[in-house]
Amino acid sequence: QVQLVESGGGLVQTGGSLRLSCGASGRTFSSRTMGWFRQAPGKERDFVATIGWNGGGGTAYADSVKGRFTISRDNAKNTVFLQMNSLKPESTAVYYCGARATGFSTSFYEGNYLYWGQGTQVTVCS
Repeated sequence: QVQLVESGGGLVQTGGSLRLSCGASGRTFSSRTMGWFRQAPGKERDFVATIGWNGGGGTAYADSVKGRFTISRDNAKNTVFLQMNSLKPESTAVYYCGARATGFSTSFYEGNYLYWGQGTQVTVCS
């Protein structure tokens, strides 16, 4: 069992930045692909970014956030980050981090993630 706890959300103006963090319990973090997803009011949860477990830590992003968001991880601290720059009102959502089973590669599909945090609210005002 892995517990995930997101933090770092808040209220920010258009063009601003936020850095989300997601801390994971247990000793298997370094072997897990991690992902960030978001859910806006009245919409389904959508993929944002993912980072692989393997040494290269390969990353992938939704087209809507490429060039503005950066996912990274610190395996020594069992933490994955999402740096969000140039935020837009349409970025407003609850942001969730997810963890895959150990040894699996990056994925855009939320059904491939076994564990989820409780989410952190990001609100971007114009």
